[in-house]
Amino acid sequence: MSDYQKAQTRLDLSTGDSVRILRELQALSQNELAALTGIPQSTLSAIENNRVRLGVERAKVLAKALRCHPAVLVFPGWDIESESAA
Repeated sequence: MSDYQKAQTRLDLSTGDSVRILRELQALSQNELAALTGIPQSTLSAIENNRVRLGVERAKVLAKALRCHPAVLVFPGWDIESESAA
C-alpha cells in the first residue's frame, strides 16, 4: 500500500454529467435508457442538462439500469475525506 496514491479530482461533475457519462459509457442513447427505465427521454435530457432534479426514486431506477450505486449519480463529486474532516 505504500505505492498507493490518491487520484486527483480533475473535473467537478454535476448529477446530470454523471448520468450522461454512465449512459454513454454503456453505449446507450437517451431513447434506449428511456425504454429501460420508463423515464421519458425528454426528462432524461432535462436531468442530463441539470434542468430537472434527479430525485431519489429516479436515481434508484437509473442506477439499476446503469448498473451502479445510486450514490454515484446523486453525489458525483463527494469527497469522503474532506467531509469526514468537517
